[in-house]
Amino acid sequence: MVVHSTRLSANVLALLIACVLAMPVSPAAADPEEGRRRPEREGRYDRSEDRDRRGGSLGADWSARQDDARRGVREGRLAPLSQILSEIRRRTPGRQLDAGLESERGRPVYRVRWAALDGRRIDYIVDAESGRILWEDAR
Repeated sequence: MVVHSTRLSANVLALLIACVLAMPVSPAAADPEEGRRRPEREGRYDRSEDRDRRGGSLGADWSARQDDARRGVREGRLAPLSQILSEIRRRTPGRQLDAGLESERGRPVYRVRWAALDGRRIDYIVDAESGRILWEDAR
């Protein structure tokens, strides 16, 4: 009886493994970034174009953009990043992961990556001139 039970368990296990291996792979599983992409909507910021051109999260021109941001704040054209971070911190307790000056339809925006205390990572896009948060994307 014990031998029969072990053989039955091995057959069930083999069948289970075969079923799992035969399951189709979803596109999201094949491309881990697929599940993270948000649908592009009218009037929303499209980061993929900038990311491709810059080659990464902060990009090759990070230092020059940082200088542009400093100059803009000094000249009164751009809101200080510290003011924007205070507003984000008030709305969502957590900490800054990174931030950078980018462009949306010819207007300067700050992209702020934020780690919320509850474990979410939130990308904020903020109008760099007014300091107004345009949208947030939580993951």
